[in-house]
Amino acid sequence: MAKKKKILIVTGDAGEGYECLYAKHRFEEAGWEAVIAAPSVKRLNLVIHDFEPGWDTYIEKPGYIVESNIAISKAKEKDYEAILLLGGRAPEFLRNDPKLIKLVQAFDKKKKYIFAICHGIQILVTAGLVKDKNITCYEHVKFEVEACGGTFIGKDEAVKHGRIVTGQTWQSHPEFYRLVFKCLK
Repeated sequence: MAKKKKILIVTGDAGEGYECLYAKHRFEEAGWEAVIAAPSVKRLNLVIHDFEPGWDTYIEKPGYIVESNIAISKAKEKDYEAILLLGGRAPEFLRNDPKLIKLVQAFDKKKKYIFAICHGIQILVTAGLVKDKNITCYEHVKFEVEACGGTFIGKDEAVKHGRIVTGQTWQSHPEFYRLVFKCLK
């Protein structure tokens, strides 16, 4: 039996639940092994971000629970075809993990695909991978992208620039995953 291709999906507590489960299921449906990496191996508390009438920003509700498979510190680029950085609030904490930043940079050095959606782009920013690139993301991450030399593309739900594919939000899944799987063919 042929060995399944593996993708590393990075999230943590307060990661966007729909983005996590959609990615995991979509990759598994396509025959991939979806490995969820977090700061430690444990049950992760995911969240739901949505918009409510009368609110000026999104709201956060408790979401699904998912088990991580590997600690970020134990993940090795050589074991995976690509890496996916999910959104939610987790990236604002994860981007401060030097081991994660080195891991993302290792994927870039080895010319492997890096996928990021919503606030996951904050990790790309910290890894120094948005400079001189066309990037889309959640609109309130736009400043970080532009401040670090990237070009924010707001009109497209998903954008590919070289080996980096970015998406705006979970509402961008159809466009984002069409690009992701086109890259992985």
